[in-house]
Amino acid sequence: MPIELSTYLKAWSLVPDGPVVETHAATLLPVIHLGRPAMLKVSESEEETAGYDALQWWGGSGAVQVYARSDHALLMERAAGARSLAAMSQHGKDGEATRTICTVVAQLHAARATPLPALTPLPQRFASLVAFRAEPASVLRASQRAMEQLLAAPRDVVCLHGDVHHHNILDGGKRGWLAIDPKGLLGERGFDYANLFCNPDAAIACHPQRFEARLQLVAQAAHLDRQRLLQWILAWSGLSAVWHMEDETPADIALQVAGMAAAALNG
Repeated sequence: MPIELSTYLKAWSLVPDGPVVETHAATLLPVIHLGRPAMLKVSESEEETAGYDALQWWGGSGAVQVYARSDHALLMERAAGARSLAAMSQHGKDGEATRTICTVVAQLHAARATPLPALTPLPQRFASLVAFRAEPASVLRASQRAMEQLLAAPRDVVCLHGDVHHHNILDGGKRGWLAIDPKGLLGERGFDYANLFCNPDAAIACHPQRFEARLQLVAQAAHLDRQRLLQWILAWSGLSAVWHMEDETPADIALQVAGMAAAALNG
């Protein structure tokens, strides 16, 4: 077991309860803490640790609870229910999954009595799209224009999750659906609804009728202007496509979603 994990197992009196999971930015280990299931996360990524602050600020409302933390480690509630929003979408209940996501995001965006923590300004999240040299007539240039307009005049600024999708909202059993893995951003609340349109898979995300149904549902459930929501979808999917290009992974889904958003804006 990595030395870092062993340090926190001892410091927080944790008992391992499953295999170590390695992601590109963190190491995670299921544990037992005071007789309850928990998850230990260790990361040196500034993006990940900024998310620790957001989780603490939410105080378990719409997100997993924080039991303990240090600069690089987080001990949090383990949401281990059997339900899956991705499976729900893929088995004919995409509308229900989308409404669930909207409900959770609204909980995260709700005002709290405590002051906001230090968060990453949303414009920093778009650095890769800003730097990308897009062809004048391309959908990525349209994404850049949408981004520029949105960031120039933000509305309804809140603590953002920053990476809302079907696999980052888990079944918390009696506690309901709970968000995990936030990025700790500060910006317009509409941003947090855009990424769900690129998920959970190509069959759903790239289906024109499903895109339109989701658009209507989210605009109504989240009380968002349809055109501004389309701008956020266009900006976000363009950013996602650029990230895929940087990582040399397929950008097809993001580009198709960007194309549908651009067409709807121009329609």
